[in-house]
Amino acid sequence: MDKVLAYLESQNDRFVASLCDYIRFPSVSAQPVHSADMRACAEWLVNYCKRIGLKTRLCPTKGNPVVVATTRKSGPKKTTSKKRKPHFLVYGHYDVQPAEPFDLWTTKPFEPVIRGSSLFGRGASDNKGQHLAHLNAVEAYLATGTELPCDLTFVVEGEEEVGSNNLENFLKANRKELQCDAVIISDTGMPAIDKPALTYALRGIVAVEVRLSGPSRDLHSGIYGGTVDNPAMVLCQLLAKLRDKNGKITVPGFYDEVEELSDFERNQFKKLKLNEADYRKHLGVEKLFGEKGYTPVEQRSARPTVEINGLTSGYQGIGSKTIVPALASAKLTFRLVPNQEPKKIIQQIDSYLRKLCPPTVKLTVEDGHYGEPYLVSPEGKYAQAALRTLRKAFGHEPVVMREGGSIPIVTQFKKILGADTLLLGLALPDDNAHSPNEKFDLRCFANGMKMGALLWPELVG
Repeated sequence: MDKVLAYLESQNDRFVASLCDYIRFPSVSAQPVHSADMRACAEWLVNYCKRIGLKTRLCPTKGNPVVVATTRKSGPKKTTSKKRKPHFLVYGHYDVQPAEPFDLWTTKPFEPVIRGSSLFGRGASDNKGQHLAHLNAVEAYLATGTELPCDLTFVVEGEEEVGSNNLENFLKANRKELQCDAVIISDTGMPAIDKPALTYALRGIVAVEVRLSGPSRDLHSGIYGGTVDNPAMVLCQLLAKLRDKNGKITVPGFYDEVEELSDFERNQFKKLKLNEADYRKHLGVEKLFGEKGYTPVEQRSARPTVEINGLTSGYQGIGSKTIVPALASAKLTFRLVPNQEPKKIIQQIDSYLRKLCPPTVKLTVEDGHYGEPYLVSPEGKYAQAALRTLRKAFGHEPVVMREGGSIPIVTQFKKILGADTLLLGLALPDDNAHSPNEKFDLRCFANGMKMGALLWPELVG
C-alpha cells in the first residue's frame, strides 16, 4: 500500500484542481435550464473515469444519464466458487442543489475558491468531492500497478437531488451486472475532522401536502366574515394539533413500531459531543426545541419528526387585502426511524387529519415522495472493516452514528441487489450542504482518498 498512498499524496494538487473543474459544471437537476450542463457534467465524468483506466459508459434513462465505471475486464463471473473476486459497488451523484439565493453566497457558487483548508462551491461536498475521492483512490492502484483485491463498479447518477426517480428501474434492468457484496456511499457526514464516522442508520421520509378549500372564491372579510369558516385558520388549527408541547407527534399509532434507543446507541451518541452554545449560534436561534427526554444529537438523528415546509393561503403581496381566503395549503414532511413504514404512516396521517377537520371546509391530503428508513448493524464484518479503515485513514478513533437525513436509494440497493450499504461520509457539519456557501474541507478530501485506498483490503480481509 505504500506506493498507492505515496501516489495519492504526490497527486493531491492535481486532484484538487480536478475537483474544481468538476464543480464548475452547474449540474442542477431541479432546473430544466441546466439540462445541457447536466449532460456536459456527465460526459466530463465519463472521460475522467476512462483516463483513470476504468471501463466506462454513459447509460441513458428517462431523465439524466447514469455513469457506470468498472474495474472489471468483463461481466460478472458465472461461477459460484469461493475463489470469485469480491465485487463492491460505489455510489455517488453528480447533480447538485440549486444555488439560490445567490446574494447569500460570499463567492460565486460555480466558480470554486479555496480559503484556508476549505474549497467553496456548490456540490463540493454534496456530492462531487466525496465520490471523486473514491475514484482517485482507484487511480492510485491502477497507476502504480497495484492489484485491487476486489472488483469495483462505480454508479454515479444525476437525479439524487430530485428523488432518484429513474435509478430504481436502472438497478432492476442491470441487476445481474451490479450484483455485489456491499455498497459504499460517501454522501453523509462526520462530526469533526478528528471524528471519522460510520453511519449505520438513516431516517426515512414521508412528504404530504394538505389542502383546505372553503368558499368558492375569496370573500370580503367585512361582509362575509363570521358566517363562513376561514380555511387558513382551520389549517393552522389542524397543524398545531400534529405536535404536543413536548415535541411528540400526536398522530395515533405513529410510534407503534419505534424502538427505544439501546444503551450502546446512547453511549455512542454521548461521544458525539455537541457544544449547545456553538450549535445555537450556528443555527441563529436563542433556544433549542426538541422531543422531551432526548438530547439534541438524538433528536436530530434518531427520533421521528414533523416539519411544516411551506404554508400558502390568501393575499401575500404588499399592503393588506381584507379577505376570507378560499384556499389554504401546507407542505409537510415526517422523518421516520427504523421499523416505521412510510405507506402506513401516510394512512395514519390522513385518518387523523380527517378526524380533526371540521365539516365547514373540504380536506385533501396528497402524498408525495417517500423513502424507508435504513439500519445496518455496526457489528457486522463489513462495518467493522470500515471502522478499522477509518481509524487508519484519519488517525483517530471512529464513531458510529445515525444520520438524520434520508437517502431513499439505500433501501433500493438492499431490495434489488440484496446488498447492505456502508455509509462513510466525509462532510463536516459546517459544510453547508443545500445552503449558500457550500464547502468541502480539503483535509477530509485527502483523508477520504486515503480511506478509499485502504478500504478494499480491509473489506476483503
